[in-house]
Amino acid sequence: MTPRSLFKRAIPVALVLALSACGFHLRSALVLPPDLGPVRVVSVDRYSPLAESLAQALTRAGAVPATDETTDATVLDLMGEQWGDRPISLDELGRAQEFSLRYAVTFELRRGDGTTLVPRQTIELARDYVSNPVQAIGTEGEREILQIEMRREMVASVLRRLDAVARRASTAAAPAAGASTP
Repeated sequence: MTPRSLFKRAIPVALVLALSACGFHLRSALVLPPDLGPVRVVSVDRYSPLAESLAQALTRAGAVPATDETTDATVLDLMGEQWGDRPISLDELGRAQEFSLRYAVTFELRRGDGTTLVPRQTIELARDYVSNPVQAIGTEGEREILQIEMRREMVASVLRRLDAVARRASTAAAPAAGASTP
């Protein structure tokens, strides 16, 4: 075995050891509350791309989509979506050169009987981008790409909040179930 081939074989082993030593671990699968039932995503904006993306993501995660006839469905209520653009740097003529794009979503998850699974909370994301005031070609395209990416990140953030609540509820229920057995 040549030193070069030995080196090539040692690199993957070293990477695996380095990753395991740093505490890195893959994120586990999304956990939804077991008694969630059919889920309906409701938004203030009837044609909200975020609501559509969340409904699709919940279905992929194993939630049953609620039909129009379902009366006792769990409701993921998107109470508000806000986009904002704020200049964060100016050129010598006072024109904005750099912007901060902000996206905030307020949501709540309720069971069909009205009990709250996830209390009302707001998630806010922000991304900065550069805009040349002299040559603005492409700035709108960059902003649209950022909006799509931020919407995708928002879906993941909302699902992580739902997952955290489900995990907290399952760990709280596990000791209680163990304590009640003789």
